[in-house]
Amino acid sequence: MKEITMETKISELLNDYPGMKETLIAINPKFKKLNNPVLRRTLAKVASIKQAAIVGGMEPLELLNRLRESVGQSPVEVAGETVATQEAKEKPAWVSGEPEETLDANALLDSEKNPLAEANKALKRIGEAEFIALHSDFKPEPLIEEFQKAGREVYCEQKGENEFVTFVRK
Repeated sequence: MKEITMETKISELLNDYPGMKETLIAINPKFKKLNNPVLRRTLAKVASIKQAAIVGGMEPLELLNRLRESVGQSPVEVAGETVATQEAKEKPAWVSGEPEETLDANALLDSEKNPLAEANKALKRIGEAEFIALHSDFKPEPLIEEFQKAGREVYCEQKGENEFVTFVRK
């Protein structure tokens, strides 16, 4: 079996290690979302262990080592892989007024739709310099990185313990 690293995708873990979904859920109940087949087919393919840890509100190194130990791999030490060291960005000026479209990532997943695909469709419908808002009960780190890779401006704000709004500008 392959070595589990911070960059290992969740879909690889699920495919390579039988029972890994249950292991992830036992480590962090927030990973119950992996019971959703749409999430497993879509977001799990782009989400790394590091991103999954952020979604789950965990330190990436803790999740990595618990997964490694669950399959008999030795724990590792990786400097600088902590959620706490991430900089809190100030809300950008472009996040003002009402978004052109608002999406609910949880409702999309519940209706077996891909939040990334739906957000990209919404972005195609809006004008230049306009933005959309994506609500979720987790920080959608994999989506944020995909938007950034596509050259989009992104700002994510935590509104409550389980409430995040991710703003994406065209």
